Amino acid sequence: MADYIAQYETYLLEVKHASANTVSSYIRDLRQLEKYVSDILDTTLDQLMPDQMTGYFAWLTNAGKSNATVTRSLASVKGFYSFLVSSGCVENNPAKGVHLAKVEKKLPQILSGREVELLLEQPQCTDPKGFRDKAMLELLYATGIRVSELISLNVEDVNIPAGFIRCSGGKARIIPLYPAAVRAIQTYLTQIRPSMIADPAEPALFVNLSGERMSRQGFWKIIKHYQQTANIQKDITPHTLRHSFAAHLLENGADIRSIQEMLGHSDISSTQIYTQIVKQNLKSVYNKFHPKA
Repeated sequence: MADYIAQYETYLLEVKHASANTVSSYIRDLRQLEKYVSDILDTTLDQLMPDQMTGYFAWLTNAGKSNATVTRSLASVKGFYSFLVSSGCVENNPAKGVHLAKVEKKLPQILSGREVELLLEQPQCTDPKGFRDKAMLELLYATGIRVSELISLNVEDVNIPAGFIRCSGGKARIIPLYPAAVRAIQTYLTQIRPSMIADPAEPALFVNLSGERMSRQGFWKIIKHYQQTANIQKDITPHTLRHSFAAHLLENGADIRSIQEMLGHSDISSTQIYTQIVKQNLKSVYNKFHPKA
């Protein structure tokens, strides 16, 4: 069954174009199930029965796993067995009839337009770090890419004259840049990066102060620092700018399919959550400002 899990991982990456983080989560869920089936049930994944599958998710709940974690795990397992059935590896999906109590989805938090402006104003372009940070924040809000995709960008992925980037992390796509982002990236590329890189052959677009590719943890610290200097009370993560990018495009008239393409979502349902955010924001504005509300 380990080979089947490896095949499913390849399928998620190459056919479904799922992001590396999504694939990592799914495979982790499957490894956990595999260990449970082997250690506790003394059987194998291809011999698992529906009642044993139900017992597994009850075990996860009793082990203190959150509803969101158990729900995601069920989605991972159902997708895996659907793949095995369609591939002819097993006859039935033992997770097909498993149902969990519905979990209310919490809408992602977004920044207002003013809060985005405040955040983007924070990097002081007086030293290499400030220029680099400015370019990173502008690019992230301009494109809505994931932080994993941001730090994976290479210099060759940026087309300054045409004003776009090529993002190949997860689903490959071309995403345009607004003028301020183009200027920030161009300044960083031509005037700052050459003096920051440790090796002239370094392909990474964004590097740390040691001249090597920026890490997720490094960028996390950067964005938390600027949240504090901007005195923004919301808890900002790198994903907050991705959510804000999508919601602001939708608020200003962009169609949902275009946003789906730019975000790299393989399923439109993942993008439709932003329509709920926009509706929620409109209701909040109405209740705050309408004299009869």
